[in-house]
Amino acid sequence: MKKNPYIKISKRKIGPDYLPVVIVELGINHKGSLKLAKKMVDAAIRAGAEIIKHQTHVPEDEMSLEAKKIIPKNANKNIYDLIKSCMLSKQEEKILKKYVEDKGSIFISTPFSRQAANDLFEINVPAFKIGSGECNNYPLIKHISKMKKPIILSTGMNDIRSIKKSVNILSNNKIQFALLHCTNLYPTSPKQMRLNGILELKKSFPKAVIGYSDHSGNNLSSLTAVALGASIVEKHFTIESIKSGPDISSSINEKDLKKLINDLNEIYVSKKGGVKPIKEEKFTANFAFASVVAIKDIKKGEKFSSKNLWVKRPGNGDFLADKLEKIYGKICKKGVKKNTQLKTKHVY
Repeated sequence: MKKNPYIKISKRKIGPDYLPVVIVELGINHKGSLKLAKKMVDAAIRAGAEIIKHQTHVPEDEMSLEAKKIIPKNANKNIYDLIKSCMLSKQEEKILKKYVEDKGSIFISTPFSRQAANDLFEINVPAFKIGSGECNNYPLIKHISKMKKPIILSTGMNDIRSIKKSVNILSNNKIQFALLHCTNLYPTSPKQMRLNGILELKKSFPKAVIGYSDHSGNNLSSLTAVALGASIVEKHFTIESIKSGPDISSSINEKDLKKLINDLNEIYVSKKGGVKPIKEEKFTANFAFASVVAIKDIKKGEKFSSKNLWVKRPGNGDFLADKLEKIYGKICKKGVKKNTQLKTKHVY
């Protein structure tokens, strides 16, 4: 029997045979405040978060000076200055990791540069998340792969061909990995989600755990993703005190996160099984199914036919509906009263 793929981050196994996991993305919504980041962690854990993800930025190692000329659509300052103003220091991130782990959750992060990856390796993160922008950054993927940690790779802005190159690097280095379907627009509209991409990734990379990085502002596409087979959902997170920021439009709050986790678990449980009756349906089947019934008084020695037999509820008789035509032509062994079930004792 073919085994389903899975990855293991800390003690959490992730794959089709396990409850889906929500990766709660703090991102840069904390605006560079460790205090605010801790409040976000508190809210996420109250909602049931198992894995909390940060973004590790070292601007000078991540971007050239040309980045100062680029202003993202969801921001009002250039990307270099934006990241610099919203990052945590190396020491602050170490404190945040301990804070998350002391509360019983798993801390992972996205390194956006070689130095960021090295810093995360130094504080012993159990896994790396690689963003869509680095999906085709093969030098960085090779560098991170050498660290021999599980990797979750977002695939937004890439096609199967470019994703395959990254997958080959991960496979050659024997890395446990997952691929997340993603659209890198904040927020992502329904027409831009292309959720069938989850099915395409499953078909193209059958040995990979498949998930979804959701940049919408609600839970609907995440729920659909798990129904389609996603084992991971990544979702940006915020708290009520944060009113603005580049990722706010694609973030959900504590209440919505709690509902998302509960609903995803329910979807997962409801998918199990196939097209066959379950034992709990037996009582209903006894009533809902039909049995062979005499539609007129039938005397001993008469032949059974469509003129004296039909099928009616309940389905607890000796002959269910599918046996009706097989009884036609047989002889009545003992008289049967109208509108009563036909029994084995009635048939030669």
